[in-house]
Amino acid sequence: QVELVESGGGSVQAGESLRLSCTSKYAGNTDCMGWFRRGAGKEREGVASIFASGEVAYADNVKGRFIISQSKGENTIYLQMNSLKPEDSNMYFCAAGRVLRAGDCLPYSYIFRQWGQGTRVTVSE
Repeated sequence: QVELVESGGGSVQAGESLRLSCTSKYAGNTDCMGWFRRGAGKEREGVASIFASGEVAYADNVKGRFIISQSKGENTIYLQMNSLKPEDSNMYFCAAGRVLRAGDCLPYSYIFRQWGQGTRVTVSE
């Protein structure tokens, strides 16, 4: 059973940056990791994904502002969030899954089987 632990959330002002981390304990048979977010009363939204060999994918509304990366030796993925906007305020969740090929590793919920507890990001004007 994969255990995912997120950290790095907090409160910032618009235009500032945050870096989220997600560490996998008992990584298991997973090769696709992702970040998702969900605001109060909203559906979960895919943000970014990264395959074991490094291929990445982003949601259109974060392209150019967010960067997903990984440190395999530390079993950790990161989400660098720049130029934050109030609408980025959400609970952010890390997820892990397994896909057949790199091109299948996309930030869609149905791909992922393991989820973290989330870390909150608040962006004020």
